[in-house]
This record gives sequence, structure tokens and C-alpha cells, in this order.
Amino acid sequence: MDPLSVTASIVAILQLTSKTIEYLNDVKDASKDRARCAIEASNLYSLLVNLRFRLEEGNSNEPWYAAVRALGVQNGPLDQYRHALEQLQPKTTRGSGIKKMANTLMWKFSKDEVASILSRMERLNGLVQIALEMDHFKLSQAIKRSMDTVRSESEAIKGDTSSVRKSVDAIQQDQNRERHHMMMRWLSPTDFSAQQSDFIARRQEGTGMWFLNSPEFAEWIHGSKQTLFCPGIPGAGKTMVAAIAIDHLLGRMQSDTIGVAYIYCSYKAQANQTTTGLLAAILKQLAQARPSVAEPVARLYNHHTDQKTRPSLEEIINALRFVLTNYSSVYVVVDALDECAYEDGTRSQLLANLRDLQSKTDTRLMVTSRFIPDIENEFRSMPTLEVRASGADVKRFVLGQIHRLPKCVERDDKLQRFAQDKIVEAVDGMFLLARLHVDSLLDKRTKSKVKSTLENLSKGSKALDKAYDEAIERIDSQLPEDRALAKSVLSWITYAQRPLTTGELCHALAVEPGEDELDRDNIPDVEDIVSVCAGLVTVDRESNIIRLIHYTTQEYFEGTRERWNPSAQQEIASTCLSYLSLGTFRRGSCPSDKDFDDRVEQYSFLRYAARYWGRHALTVQEEVSELALSLLQDSKGITILADSKDEYGRTPLSLAAERGHEATVKLLIERDDVEADSKNKYGQTPLSYAAEDGHEAVVKLLAERDDVEADLMDAIGLTPLLRAAEQGHKAVVKLLVERNDVEADLKDEENGRTPLSYAAENGHEAVVKLLVERGDVEADSKDNRGRTPLSYAAENGHEAVVKLLKSKMAL
Repeated sequence: MDPLSVTASIVAILQLTSKTIEYLNDVKDASKDRARCAIEASNLYSLLVNLRFRLEEGNSNEPWYAAVRALGVQNGPLDQYRHALEQLQPKTTRGSGIKKMANTLMWKFSKDEVASILSRMERLNGLVQIALEMDHFKLSQAIKRSMDTVRSESEAIKGDTSSVRKSVDAIQQDQNRERHHMMMRWLSPTDFSAQQSDFIARRQEGTGMWFLNSPEFAEWIHGSKQTLFCPGIPGAGKTMVAAIAIDHLLGRMQSDTIGVAYIYCSYKAQANQTTTGLLAAILKQLAQARPSVAEPVARLYNHHTDQKTRPSLEEIINALRFVLTNYSSVYVVVDALDECAYEDGTRSQLLANLRDLQSKTDTRLMVTSRFIPDIENEFRSMPTLEVRASGADVKRFVLGQIHRLPKCVERDDKLQRFAQDKIVEAVDGMFLLARLHVDSLLDKRTKSKVKSTLENLSKGSKALDKAYDEAIERIDSQLPEDRALAKSVLSWITYAQRPLTTGELCHALAVEPGEDELDRDNIPDVEDIVSVCAGLVTVDRESNIIRLIHYTTQEYFEGTRERWNPSAQQEIASTCLSYLSLGTFRRGSCPSDKDFDDRVEQYSFLRYAARYWGRHALTVQEEVSELALSLLQDSKGITILADSKDEYGRTPLSLAAERGHEATVKLLIERDDVEADSKNKYGQTPLSYAAEDGHEAVVKLLAERDDVEADLMDAIGLTPLLRAAEQGHKAVVKLLVERNDVEADLKDEENGRTPLSYAAENGHEAVVKLLVERGDVEADSKDNRGRTPLSYAAENGHEAVVKLLKSKMAL
């Protein structure tokens, strides 16, 4: 039954209820049963009116509507209520006119009949109340219980309600599936399966069999709690080998009792690929494959969605441990561990937790990585299988690319074999190099030029950089507009703060400075974008992400992009600001969530531009200041702009404060939609940033505001004063300690150290002098380890500071 049919049924029931109430009120000499029926009918009338309005105002695609439909199915709750109303009428009416016969209407129902009628009324009353709570899961379950009750009351009704029960069961199954998918999306938004599909789709048929047939892989597959370390040089094809292994596991090993999970670490996604996030992605895959073991995820979902919080690392680990114990064995593949964040401890923490889980369950771990000493040490005593592009695989790859090459190669079998041999000889185990060498032949239109190129293919340790240099030369030799497009594309991808979709990049490339509207005829075709980039760019079809072909490509451009395209950051920042300045956005914010969703869909670059314009503008603030100020001064600008946060929780105000841009800070804090004391994911505020970098004017601006807490501790227990003292910013320290709301001798939470302790350790004589001359600062205070400022200064050889402190302590 569609939503319109449900609404129509409710309207008909409302009309019948209204008439029945009128009849009941006209009955003479009635008992209390009549009054109870009238009251119950009146209550239901009000509830059904509310339900009708909810149905008419809402969105029929929402899951709630599917549950509400079950109220109106044949012999369902609404039908049962209608039968009750119809049962009331014959015994309360006589003749043709209600008014005319009012004095002769009598109540002629037995106690059992009244009980049956009231039971059906009360049942619908409860269901409608649940429906109005908009909880479709609760409603579908309640309807099923209601129908089960009806079945137990009468065998006759059982026959009538069987179709209803089937309908309700089907609806509940749909709801359960939807709830399960919703929980999985909530647990981890990362879709590694899309990446797996993209990678395996690029596999040249027959490649990678050397790995699957190796004794090391076979032993890992069939052993218990095995670990297989698969290192390889850059571009060896480690990710493709991982994808081939995963494809094999999913096809040959995965079952109800054997689990398979995998993660693809990426240098571009380090901000989101935390230990908690990566383990949650593993948990998601295992629970998704077997909904019956997803109870721990359901508990986390119910607990945290109510509180609008996220699960902790400990909670994820506990849930993952429970799920793992429900499998006889689980295979976990971690690709590109070297691209997992190292400095914040994510890499080591991830490995430690996986090994702890492995010690308690039959978890078999396979890891790929470049040759990184720290990572090699972690796997020193474990089975190792180096990933290298085999000659047979390279030949298969080259053969599979022949259709892309000029006709002189396509039509000459001998030249094809020559190309295979020469490329195998040159790549020396590096699959990426084979790809680049094939691309170097694309514009060679004669056999002579093809042979010459093949004879001079780059080899050795510098081969990859040379191949990239040659790709850049091919780009620079293109027609002017193609060359400019390639530079823009490669600059956008290498400078982007997160991976870009093709839609986002195409919109960015279509922006014309100064234009009030986006010219959709100026949006380039994705295939043209890829074609001008000399094989350095690829599109993941499943995720629609446009990216560089390899991590080493990013490293190459990070070393050359400033020389190759020195104005890239300015162009990117200007594009973001120009996009946000389009007339559509200047006309005001969206009146509803639906309008906003429609806007984001139509303007695919909006989210990226709004979130990251500040990051791109950091290094070119002078060049884009006029455009930025114009946008920020526009009171009708999009509401997500001025206080949007990046993946670290930093706002444009935080970034401006960190760089000391007083005018921008002043402009931002005067806006109603900017939180002056906003915290990043580590609890740092704009004031904290400004204090740490010594921007006195910005510190003064922020500290004097009532909505800024000047002595606030961040997540590691440091205040703005502690950070300023540690860095030796005397003017900022003086400004802060003279405030009544700042404690000059406050200790940090983690170590119990004071601003004086940090200043002394780093030899900041002027700050030390300023602090020790204050009456509220204890010169020889001890921290949690029993150390004084003097001991830190002496340890680091800061003679002037030592003398200052000794003279103060001698008084």
C-alpha cells in the first residue's frame, strides 16, 4: 500500500469514527461501556488526525512510511478498528434518521462484545502513538506483536491475518536490513570495498599468480595465527598484489565461519585513517558479512547515537574481539602500512592492537609496505615474501596495453615482442615503471621512434624520477591549452587536502575569476582531463576519485611543483573563494535541509571549497586577501563558510590566528556565525594558536572577549600562557599574566609544570625574568617528577637563566 492509500484509509476511518461518536452520544440508558467506547473513539480520532498530517507533510521515501503502510494492509490494525466501528453501528441505530430515532437508540452489547471492540480500539491507539514517535523500527515490531496477539485470540482471525503477518514480516525484514546497513555506515564511512573493486578491475588477466602459488602464501592461508610480511620497492605493484590476494580470499575462503577484512592505507587519507577508524573499518566488514554477530555494534550504535558521540578505541577493540571469536578464523590484509601516519603513533598503535587480537583469536595478518627500517624491524622474525613485478607479469601487462599504442605497434607482432622484452629489461621489478614506459610510446607514430624510445628507456635507481621527468616533458610539449589544463589538474590533485572526486575537480576547473555564475558549458570532460596528464592521473570508477597513479608521483611533485607551477596555491585559493562568491551563494542560505542537499548536489565543489579555502590561503594570504575579505564581509554568505572545520577541527579563525593576521581575525570574530573560542580535535583554541606563535595583537583581540576563556587548557593540559612561555614570547606572556582571569603559576595537567618551568628549560631569559619578578610565581616549584625550573635550565646549559633563578631563590 502506498502512502496515498494509507492516507485515504485514515480519512475514511476518521469519517466513520466521527459518525460512530455521534451515534454513541445519542444512545439512551447506556452503561459505562458505552462511555468507554465513546472516549476511546474520541482519543483515536485525535491521534489519527495527527498521523494524517504527518503523512501528508513528510517524505514518502523515508523508512518510517514503510512501517506505517503495515497499519493499512488488509485485515491489519486499521481494518480491525473499522470492523469494530461497523460492529457498533447496527445495534445502536434503527430506521433511517439518526436525529429522528435518537430517543429510541439503546445499548445492546454483551460484556464479551464490548471487550472485543475495546481491545481492537486500544490496540490501534497504542500503535498510532508509536507511529507518531517516528520510530519505524519500534513501530514495525509493535505491529507484529499486535498481529500475534490477534492470532492468539482467535483461530479464525489467524487465517485472516496470515497475509498481514507475511506483509509485516517482510516489512520488518526490510527494516532490519536497513537498520543493519545504517549501523554499518555509522560505524565506518570508509568504503574499502569500492577501492578493492577499482584495483581488481585494473588487473591484467593472469598477473599475480606467482604470488598466489607461492609456498609462503599457501602457508599463510592454511596456518593458524600466521603473519605474512610483503615488502617491496616503490612501484613494485604491492597494492595490486594485495588486491589479488583479497580477491582470492573473498572468492575461495570467505564463509559463515571464515572472515575476510582489509584496509588500504593512503597518504592522502591520514587525517581520517586513525587507529580507531581503521579498526572500525575491519569491524564493519566482519559484522557486515554476518549480521548475526553484529550485536556489539548494535549496542554501540544505540548508546552513542542517543548521546551524539563516537565509540572510543577501547570500545571498538572490545566489539572487534567479540566478533572475531565468532569466526573460526579471520584473514586481515593491510596494504601500504608505510602510508599509515607514523608521527602520531597510529602505525605502531594499529599493529600493536592487531597483534593483541591475533594472540587471542585465529587472525591471520598480511601486510604490504615499502622497505622502511622501522616497519621491517616489526616483522623481522616473521615469514616474508618480497613483492616484485615478475617478467611474465610485465609481459602480460604490456601485451594488454597494445590496443592503446600507435598502429605501427598494433600491426607488428615482432615490434610488440621487442617492446615486451625491452620494458621487462628496464623495469627491474617495478610495475609502475612498466606503466610509465608504455605511456612514453603513446605519441610515437613510427617504428623508428618506437624502437629508439625502447632502446633508451630509463633504468636503475633513478629510473622512476627520470620517467616522471619525461612525462612532464610530454605535458610541456602539448598545445598551450592542454598544457595549462594538465598543470591545473596535477596542481589540484597534489595540493588537495583530501582526495577529490571528478565532479569536484571539474567544477573547480570551470571557475572563471570575477564571474557571478558557474558556466556549466565550461566544465571539462573527465576523459580529456586524464588524457592531457601523460598517464600520471587515474580515476577510480567505483568511488569516482581522481588521483595520481602512485604515492611516488605525489612525492615527485612535492619536490618539483613549486618550480613547475609556482602560482598553484594562489590559483587554488582564488578558485575556492571565487566559487564561494557565486551569486547563488551570495543570495543567502537555504531555507531547508532538502534545499541545501539539492544545492550541494548541483554545486559539487561547495563542500570542499567551504571547508578548505582557509588552508589553501595560508601561504598566499596577501595575494587573496581582497577576495577573502570581500567574501567574509558578505552577511548573506553561506552559513557553513566562516566557521567550517577541516579534518583537524581547525576553523578559518584558527588559521588566521596562527598566522597573526589581525585584520582577518577581527573580521571573523565580529561575525555572529563564528565561535571565537572554537576548539580543534586536540582542544586548542584560536587564542592558543596565536599565543604559541607570539602574535600579540591577535592575542589581545581574543583574550579581551567575554566569549573567550583566556586560561583554558587543551587536551594535553596546556594553556595559552604555557604555550607562549615555552616558545619565549615575552610580550604575549606579559599580556596574559596581567589579566585577572589567567593564573601565572598554573601547572599543566600531564607533568605538573609551570610557565616558568617551560621558559627556563628553553633558556628564554626575558620570560623567566618577567615571571620570577611576580609575587604570584613560585621560582622553585616542583613538577610531578620533583624537578624545579632551575634543574631544567642547568641541564640545558642556560647560564643566564640559572643565575636569574638562583638570585631569586637567594632572596
